[in-house]
Amino acid sequence: MDMKLEGPVAPQEWQGWLPDSFYRLGPGPGLHLGVNNHRASTPISNIFGCIEGRSEPDHYVVIGAQRDAWGPGAAKSAVGTAILLELVRTFSSMVSNGFQPRRSLLFISWDGGDFGSVGSTEWLEGYLSLLHLKAVVYVSLDNAVLGDDKFHAKTSPLLVSLIENILKQVDSPNQSGQTLYEQVAVNNHNWDAEVIQPLPMDSSAYSFTAFAGVPAIEFSFVEDGQVYPFLHTKDDTYENLHRVLRGRLPAVAQAVAQLAGQLLIRLSHDHLLPLDFGRYGDVVLRHIGNLNEFSGDLKARGLTLQWVYSARGDYIRAAEKLRKEIYSSEESDERLTRMYNVRIMRVEFYFLSQYVSPADSPFRHIFLGRGDHTLGALLDHVRLLRTSSSGALGAASSAVGSGLGFQESRFRRQLALLTWTLQGAANALSGDVWNIDNNF
Repeated sequence: MDMKLEGPVAPQEWQGWLPDSFYRLGPGPGLHLGVNNHRASTPISNIFGCIEGRSEPDHYVVIGAQRDAWGPGAAKSAVGTAILLELVRTFSSMVSNGFQPRRSLLFISWDGGDFGSVGSTEWLEGYLSLLHLKAVVYVSLDNAVLGDDKFHAKTSPLLVSLIENILKQVDSPNQSGQTLYEQVAVNNHNWDAEVIQPLPMDSSAYSFTAFAGVPAIEFSFVEDGQVYPFLHTKDDTYENLHRVLRGRLPAVAQAVAQLAGQLLIRLSHDHLLPLDFGRYGDVVLRHIGNLNEFSGDLKARGLTLQWVYSARGDYIRAAEKLRKEIYSSEESDERLTRMYNVRIMRVEFYFLSQYVSPADSPFRHIFLGRGDHTLGALLDHVRLLRTSSSGALGAASSAVGSGLGFQESRFRRQLALLTWTLQGAANALSGDVWNIDNNF
C-alpha cells in the first residue's frame, strides 16, 4: 500500500534526507494510530557537587552533563558524564593538595535531559532571580564527542577570546606535535564562521544564556561531512561510537577533559574574570551591517537606524572606559576587583530585554533569543521592504509573525526595544544603569 502523504510540498527546511522523495504536508490515506503511553509522574534527580571558592564563594562557575538517554546513550550522556566525574576527581585532588579557587565550582549531573532538558530548565526557573548575581559561566559537556575531525565551540561571544587562548594549551588528539588551536586554525580559515557558532536552541546550554542571561559554552568534536548517525537511538553504544572514531574515543575525550579543565581553572582562579566584554560591540556591528543594506529603503519612509548606531557607540565607549579603569586600578584591592568582576559577569544578563514579559517571551536575549524584541526579528521585518506584494509577501510575512507586510509602527517598536536594551547594557557596563534618555 502506498502510504505517502499527498498535498502541497513541504517547505525546504522540512524536507528530509531520503533521495528522490518530496516530503508533503498531507492529507494522505486513512491511517489509524494507536498510542499506548501511560501517563505517570516520575521524580527526577539532579546531583550537585561544590568546591567553595576562597575570595568570591558566592560566585559560581557551573559545569554540567546530562545523565539520562533514550538508549545506551554513549555519545549523548555517557561520555559527558565520564568527563564530568573525572573533572570532579581531579579538582578534588587539587584542593586536597592545596589548590584554592577564587570562585566556587559547581558540578551538576542533570536528569531529564532527553525530555527537553527538564532537569536544568527547572533548576534555572527556580533560581532565576539569583543567577545573574551568582553564576559566572555555564559549561556544558553534552554531545562533546561525536567525531574527531572538526572542533566547534557553540558559545557566548564573551568566551571566544578565552577559548582561543585555551586551545593553544591543549594537545591535538589526532595531530601529533600540534596544539588543538593549530589543528583548528589549519582546517578552518574563517575562525568565527567555522569554529565559533551561536548556541542552538536544542543545546542544554541555550537556556542559560537566552533565558537566564548567563554566558555559556558547549564544545564538541564532530566528523567532517558526516553526522553521527546513532544519536537518540538504541544503537548509541560505546562500540559504535568507538568504531565511528576509529579507536580514537579515549584520545578525543581526554582532549575535551583538558579543555574543560583549563577553562574551569581560568574562570574560577583568575583575579579578574577573563570575559571579553568588548566583544559584543563587534557582534552589534556585524548585525548592523546586515541592516545597513536597507538604510535607503528606510530613509525613503522617513525612518532611520541612528539610535542603534548611537547605542552601539555608547557600548564601545563603556567597554573601553572599563578597560582603562581596570588597567589603572590596584590589583591587590579586593573590594575593587570584586566590583569589576560583578560588572563583567552581568554583561550577558543586560542583553535580556527588560521590556518584554518572561512569561510571553522567555528567551529575552536580543541576539540569541526568540521573539519580536530580537535583532533577528527586526532584520526579518525590514526585509519585507523589498518583498513584492505578490504571494511571496504572504510567505515572508508569516515568517516574521505578520500577515500585513512591513509596518512602520511595528518597526518603531522593535527598534525601540532593541535600542533600549543595548543602551541599558552600555550603561550597566559603565556603572550607570539609570541613564537611558533616548526618545523615539
